[in-house]
Amino acid sequence: MSDPLSEVVGLLRPRAVFSKGISGAGRWAVRYTEFGQPSFCAVLEGSCLLAVDGHPPLTLQAGDFLLLPATPGFTLSSFARATPKQIDPKQAPAPAGEVRHGTQGGAPDVRLLGGSFLFDSPDSGLLVSLLPSLLHIRGVAQLSLLVRLLGEESAGQKPGREFVLSRLVELLLVEALRSSEGSDAPPGLLRGLSDARLAPALQQMHGQLARNWTVAQLAKTAALSRSTFFQRFSGTVGMAPMLYLLTWRMAVAKDLLRRQDLALGQVAERVGYSSASTFSTAFSRHVGQAPGRYARGR
Repeated sequence: MSDPLSEVVGLLRPRAVFSKGISGAGRWAVRYTEFGQPSFCAVLEGSCLLAVDGHPPLTLQAGDFLLLPATPGFTLSSFARATPKQIDPKQAPAPAGEVRHGTQGGAPDVRLLGGSFLFDSPDSGLLVSLLPSLLHIRGVAQLSLLVRLLGEESAGQKPGREFVLSRLVELLLVEALRSSEGSDAPPGLLRGLSDARLAPALQQMHGQLARNWTVAQLAKTAALSRSTFFQRFSGTVGMAPMLYLLTWRMAVAKDLLRRQDLALGQVAERVGYSSASTFSTAFSRHVGQAPGRYARGR
């Protein structure tokens, strides 16, 4: 059976950039401007406050894991109020060692491992829109282990380092995403996959991408009426069923055009179009340029 979550992560193609140790003591606060790229943070010991733009403030404690697929601005601080130090992550140089906030020296009140990575997909913005903008996960041992391995590998210079880092980041992303599945997740793919009625329809969409799907056929897969399925899918996933299908088809088409030596007709057939011309029209309308031009540009 198709696994939509693995397919999305596979198309995103995450790769590691760097990780760093962070600690804080006493009264301190740092304000990071919008970064736009994915980042993560694991709390190794202690606790602190986090306020991410557009979200309620969070208390982070030992064992917590945080993932921001498209990192907006945020403030990290002690529990005692302090004037935030402004940091632009796009301009700040990569630190050589652990970053210390607040009182220098002595035992820290909190220790974290933070890092960032990149998505190699040319369609990462679209794919990230299917994921929650913030994932705060507590008490998942696998995540703590993966973060520790990532930190150790990042600090070393062993042969095959970049390959191992990329695989670890991929595992970290999948584990974080599936650990956050649930009905309380924001609208998106994860919430859809946690819905027992909608999950089979999503799996069928991904597993039989070339099929000429209709809303009625997908509703039958979900054992719902057409109108109930449409409303439930739209509210849970955040977009109408046919728009989701079109979005996923175009993401796969972009990947095929970018990575594989396929004729236009073959790409069209794989993503559910009866001819190269109908695919070309749909692709041009959705992407803003013809598929041939897109492929040459990549």
